[in-house]
Amino acid sequence: MTDYTKLDAWIDAHFDEEVRFLQALVRVPTDTPPGNNAPHAERTAELIQAFGFEAEKHPVPAQEVKDYGLESITNLIVRRKYGSGGRTVALNAHGDVVPPGEGWTHDPYGGEIDGGSLYGRAAAVSKSDFASFTFAVRALEAVAKPAKGGVELHFTYDEEFGGILGPGWLLAQGLTKPDLMIAAGFSYEVVTAHNGCLQMEVTVHGKMAHAAIPTTGVDALQGAVHILNALYSQNTLYQQVTSKVEGITHPYLNVGRIEGGTNTNVVPGKVVFKLDRRMIPEENPIEVEATIRQVIADAAAQLPGITVEIKRMLLANSMKPLAGNKPLVEAIQKHGQELFGEPIKAMGTPLYTDVRLYGEAGIPGVIYGAGPRTVLESHAKRNDERVVLEDLRRATKVIARTLSDLLT
Repeated sequence: MTDYTKLDAWIDAHFDEEVRFLQALVRVPTDTPPGNNAPHAERTAELIQAFGFEAEKHPVPAQEVKDYGLESITNLIVRRKYGSGGRTVALNAHGDVVPPGEGWTHDPYGGEIDGGSLYGRAAAVSKSDFASFTFAVRALEAVAKPAKGGVELHFTYDEEFGGILGPGWLLAQGLTKPDLMIAAGFSYEVVTAHNGCLQMEVTVHGKMAHAAIPTTGVDALQGAVHILNALYSQNTLYQQVTSKVEGITHPYLNVGRIEGGTNTNVVPGKVVFKLDRRMIPEENPIEVEATIRQVIADAAAQLPGITVEIKRMLLANSMKPLAGNKPLVEAIQKHGQELFGEPIKAMGTPLYTDVRLYGEAGIPGVIYGAGPRTVLESHAKRNDERVVLEDLRRATKVIARTLSDLLT
């Protein structure tokens, strides 16, 4: 009986417990906004204490969190040291998640199981990897018993807003410096690169007036439409820019929110819209932002009486592969293919994540965890988010085997 077989058997024997653990995590809401995430960290620490894991609680100062636009963040680090020398591998999953929205056929905080899947907000992204990572480490310690190196579990709560007060805060405080890291992901690919993201808030100012005498005002909505058309025309140009990273196509821009005006019979004096610009790894974020600001300014300048304010909300750099990630990629691909019965591609993703912050700190990392082939299948950020339990089981085995390879 190989060690891998013993690892797999331990995970099978404890899988019902792993599912209950995930259900307990889903049942504590972490909607961001509003971003009151400390209670989930407390519950996670309490649950893993029953496994003999002591979680260090690292609360981000309240004023810092408030200034950031959230309510509370407590990041957790669980350090498992096995001996002197060897690598330290960090496993990072985020607990914060967007609000559930409408259209659910299952309770978004119920953790209900139906048709072999567990449903709930964050069931796939990424509370499922709180479970896969925790139980992979438990299996490793029960079976492989590594004699050197160590593992750290990083459970953080600022992915939706960009990670600065999650992994970024832990790294900036000098609380961790692992040699390698794996972050929450999906089971059928190992992600080595991802897009960057620039989010901006644009306020278009005109002058309010009675709709019966519109010439006495300046229509901010018409101004916004003119600016939006200029921005949308950029999307056509972006299609001509292609990335060399498999899984990533071209840059694109989305306007996800717009609000303005005071009443139907009033010429709108102010319109605010928020845009999201995804950047491929080959792009320079500073140049991207400068170009967008110029496009907006040029369009506004064509309309007398229209002025604009532009505020950057988020700048998340892309994740570029670091040379040291090779042992991670090879181990995950080897075990993934054996357990899932198909090749596990190393590729990029158009998403952005807070994993980039580890890369910027010089820590090679990859994205891998429990989930389907695509974000669409997982229903992440939509109604009826779910994780297939068999994917959770097999991903836990892949992580446990990979840790065994890296540490023994």
